[in-house]
Amino acid sequence: MSQSPQPPQPPPYAGSGSGSGTANPNPNPNSSLPTPTDEKKPATYGTVISPSPSPDTKNLTFSSSSSSDLSEASEYADLTRNPFLDPVVAAHWRKVYEEADYECRAVFDPTVTWTEEEEKAIIRKIDFRACAWAIVMFFALQVDRGNLSQALADGMLDDLGLDTNDYNYGNVIFLVSFLCAELPSQLLSKKLGPDRWIPIQIVLWSVVAISQCSLNGRGSFFATRCLLGLIEGGFIPDIVLWLSYFYTSRELPIRLSYFWTTLSTTSIITSLLAFGLLHMRGINGWAGWQWMFLVEGLITLCIGLASFFMMPASAVQTKTWFRPNGWFTDREVSIVVNRVLRDDPSKGDMHNREAITPKRLWETLKDYDLWPLYAIGLVAYIPQTPVNYYLTLTLRRLGFSAFNTNLLVIPSSVVHIITLLLLTRLSDILKERTFVAMLQCLWTLPCILALRFWPGLIENAWGTYALMSVLLSYPYCHAILVAWTSKNANNVGARSVSAALYNMSVQLGNVVANFIYLDYDKPYYHDGNTKLVVINLLAIGVFLFTKAYYVWRNKQKDKVWNALTEEQKAEYIKTTKVQGSRRLDFRFAH
Repeated sequence: MSQSPQPPQPPPYAGSGSGSGTANPNPNPNSSLPTPTDEKKPATYGTVISPSPSPDTKNLTFSSSSSSDLSEASEYADLTRNPFLDPVVAAHWRKVYEEADYECRAVFDPTVTWTEEEEKAIIRKIDFRACAWAIVMFFALQVDRGNLSQALADGMLDDLGLDTNDYNYGNVIFLVSFLCAELPSQLLSKKLGPDRWIPIQIVLWSVVAISQCSLNGRGSFFATRCLLGLIEGGFIPDIVLWLSYFYTSRELPIRLSYFWTTLSTTSIITSLLAFGLLHMRGINGWAGWQWMFLVEGLITLCIGLASFFMMPASAVQTKTWFRPNGWFTDREVSIVVNRVLRDDPSKGDMHNREAITPKRLWETLKDYDLWPLYAIGLVAYIPQTPVNYYLTLTLRRLGFSAFNTNLLVIPSSVVHIITLLLLTRLSDILKERTFVAMLQCLWTLPCILALRFWPGLIENAWGTYALMSVLLSYPYCHAILVAWTSKNANNVGARSVSAALYNMSVQLGNVVANFIYLDYDKPYYHDGNTKLVVINLLAIGVFLFTKAYYVWRNKQKDKVWNALTEEQKAEYIKTTKVQGSRRLDFRFAH
């Protein structure tokens, strides 16, 4: 096998830095391959500058010397898929995994190869085992935090002697409790492992959900709202952390889009359930909403108990006494672990039951480069939230019956699923996050303008319903933002905390949304809709700022990094204590 002429230094990792994933257009054509004794160039992982290859690295196939261009392209493709082809990079990360006591370190293998067919088969298996059950667990969450709107349609407020302001206060109590529990829940999850903590969460909140069938007034309503928020808080980042053990950074947003279709799917299922359960009013002297809380709480309890047996701690820990064959063969385990590490080696720098230290927590909290994403989370979901909260109440006010009201929410939920999946897929195809995610705001803006200025609002019942349905069919960008935050955190510990911080910003936005539609402003909510128009425009501005900021930060890092000599770059890779997105060799996705 003859070696081709030395290829140029590879550009930054394809798909990193900017959302387009384009390579550096100006590689150095005079650079040559180092010998094994040369200083190596920086490691490639996702959004990290790519190393130069070594000619003795295994699994690189060189063509004849007359096929230089083909050889260079093949070698660069290998490097972008496997950063561990550089022996120094492999040795560095092997040391990191050993020191971290990483649970999958025994199957880390820089030389293992697999076919595309094998990888597709494994991804299908992970989808069926991990992603599908994550969807079931999210269904359990959404049932118990979303069935309040169906209870309203059955007259729960009147039965308990409450008004819409009490309803707003209850929502705020839930959201503030949810927000306060986000970070502590993540810290517990990282210490205990999401495979243990998530089932505990589901069982605990299902008990509270069942207890709602005994609500008797304002105090018990507020108490259950608080308890549900405290227990459910942190669940979503916990799930995202668990899924990240099995999926690459490109695969995760698509799976999260399936995950968040559960929001609308649950709305459809619970609307159909409510149609039947609310007809039980009068049985045993109970209201229909009491039966609904009891039955749906029992469903959640069953899912929580089953989750103890459905969630392995990691890819190498799927075999146990109740699952003797595990999920994977030994070869499949090797492929699952190594494909994830080659996409992002930092996923192995902590044990899956290792607590986050105060120092690491503080470093993540003060990482201002992630703040633009938190700002998006704060404002992007406010415009549609008040409309969603008040949908069933508005439909009742328009003259629809309690049962028809629950059926009328289904069409927007179905379209919402479709637009969510299409939006996430579009982001994957275009390799663009900011502008694709911003389509959500561009969808909601004309609808909110119509809510504010259309003279037929409320008077035209079916027109009002159609307008609200179109608004609530918006393409949900949450899956893109969650995966985007995870990618830009660039560290297991930082990823866990940043996911919680992002979700806290979303919940804070939901708290704000509860004070948009106020009792004095009904039924047209002119003041509230004016505020929503302003917030929607602000959200578009925050998206554009985030795009510009990450482009500027990447150029700033490029300037500093390119000023270093190759020896200085190699020394930085080996010795730096900087972690996460603050590393000089890291480039932000946008």
